[in-house]
Amino acid sequence: MSSEATTASGITTVYQVTGMTCGHCEGAVSEEISAIAGVSSVKAVAATGQVTVVSAAPLDDEAVRAAVDEAGYELTGQA
Repeated sequence: MSSEATTASGITTVYQVTGMTCGHCEGAVSEEISAIAGVSSVKAVAATGQVTVVSAAPLDDEAVRAAVDEAGYELTGQA
């Protein structure tokens, strides 16, 4: 089962990230992923560890992993 869905606004992908515990964590992860070319929106939820990303085209998993790592957290895969 793929966690990617195509909509009128782009491709939505849900990632699982470990280590987020608060709103600051959510903001740090969102900011780093938002810097990836083609990303139009990011919503991180510390309570579930899920990060929902909407982009114009499928994202390179390694680019997302690097962005999450830069924020100080760990991408464990797609939810």
